[in-house]
Amino acid sequence: MKKNLFLVFIVLALFHIIDASAQGQQGNRQLLGNDFWERRNQFIREEVGLTSDEASKFFLIENEFKQKIFEVGRECRSLTRESMQKQKMTDAEYLRLIDCYLDNRIKEVQIEKEYYEKFKKIITPEKLHKYHEADAKFSRELVNVRRTAPPSNRNNTNRQAGERTNTNRPRNQR
Repeated sequence: MKKNLFLVFIVLALFHIIDASAQGQQGNRQLLGNDFWERRNQFIREEVGLTSDEASKFFLIENEFKQKIFEVGRECRSLTRESMQKQKMTDAEYLRLIDCYLDNRIKEVQIEKEYYEKFKKIITPEKLHKYHEADAKFSRELVNVRRTAPPSNRNNTNRQAGERTNTNRPRNQR
């Protein structure tokens, strides 16, 4: 039972690390393409209701924020890649990976707190809350688009993240 819980924790940690690595805008612009970031920013702008002035100031700071988050996760992504290459890992290697994940989360939260203070100078608390929700919503929709796309077409889906999908149907029928 303990071994199963440990494996579940590791899998969750790996998903978080992979998710964090996908969030670095500057570092991943070539990987995901500028079109992705433009769609994401437009989605957030519309969901939050940012004015042109707010959007230009906000996204400048937000890009900086995403870059710092990306940089913080660099070591953990490297460890994750190394662990995926190994047939069997030692307890010490698992512990090192878990420690890296937890330390990374602490650093991310500190950076998030620092940047939320900067964001509050640009947009209202209500819009800041809407930003947090819109960012999470865009990520969920992106995962849903990738999940429902045929394997050969996952990078070039016709449906884009941020587009509305029919959520009245059960997941296995979407």
